[in-house]
Amino acid sequence: MSGQTDIAFIGTGFVADYYMTTLANHPQLRLAGVWDSDPIRLKQFCNYWKIRPYASEAESLSDPAVTIIVNLTTPESHYTVNRAALLAGKHVYCEKPLAMTADEARELVALSAEKALVLAGAPANALSDARAHCADILASGIIGTPRLAYAEMEDGPVFHDKWQEWRSRSGAKWPAVHEFEIGCTLEHAGYAASWLVSLFGPVANVAAFSALTFPNKGPGTESLVLGPDFSVGCLTFRSGLVARLTTGLAAPRDRSLTIAGDKGTLVVRDLWDNRSPIHVELAGAKRPLLHRLVDRLEWQLQRKFPFRLTAGKPVAYPHHAGKNTLPAYPSQIDFVRGIAAQADAIRSGVQPLFSGETALHLTDIVLALNAGKRDHTPAVL
Repeated sequence: MSGQTDIAFIGTGFVADYYMTTLANHPQLRLAGVWDSDPIRLKQFCNYWKIRPYASEAESLSDPAVTIIVNLTTPESHYTVNRAALLAGKHVYCEKPLAMTADEARELVALSAEKALVLAGAPANALSDARAHCADILASGIIGTPRLAYAEMEDGPVFHDKWQEWRSRSGAKWPAVHEFEIGCTLEHAGYAASWLVSLFGPVANVAAFSALTFPNKGPGTESLVLGPDFSVGCLTFRSGLVARLTTGLAAPRDRSLTIAGDKGTLVVRDLWDNRSPIHVELAGAKRPLLHRLVDRLEWQLQRKFPFRLTAGKPVAYPHHAGKNTLPAYPSQIDFVRGIAAQADAIRSGVQPLFSGETALHLTDIVLALNAGKRDHTPAVL
């Protein structure tokens, strides 16, 4: 296909299969090859997907056909790989976070600007159909001026599950122990923070708390130093909105977003669902019949039912869903949409949304949440 942008993966771990699954949605991209420091895993991945392996990281960085290096390595390697790719003259798309410190992330953004390259970052769920639908509903003014948001990124008590048996499509083990060491905030808070920043603009202040509440997460973790498995942060936006973002590994799974405005409330059921149902409840409006019936029965029985209905009525999407291929529930995200947006932006000579200073801003917010910083001013956007 003419006009394709060639990309290369560095890192073929668990998440790489999500990228391969959704690559089919973007025919303007072509995967030229992949590299991983683990030769056994590299061979397994390439055999499954019928992809060319590079002989070394240096070969991938020096491939003249490749425009974008996609960094899917572990978080501790992000800075080193990102820097090497930029120095090799490649645009970079990086899994979250850009780096493990704000100073390293700032250095990378400055280097990309100096070399006139685009450094963009995951996650791509804030480029979803659901996020666009949410933005349109807010722009319509139906709930008035947004004042308050509650973002949940609770993954459930996965450490009590059989995580040792989890495998990706091509056979990679879920890196549970490593994720427990990194902490769920660095792994997951960006899914909510990216939505919030894209909808409401820059964050002026972060007031956060984090803790390790379950120090033993099963075999292989007893003697390790684990990262926080709970964090909560209050984000004050320059626009005036205030948000509470909670990330955890213990409470029941909940990846919803609730936005309260002057005239009503909007609820996004699942930030990991490309076309999540979105509900709107107007202040003072008559509630749906099912909600009223449940309320009446609970009063009559004098007990709470073991389920919770989403407030309001679902707002229909303006268009039918396209024929996209997505990973299975619960990770129904088009992971490659961010790379496609980056490639389109490079062709047009513009900066994609989640790149440069915005990527730095989000990285700084998530790092502050993970560290439990009580009074933090993120990198200016």
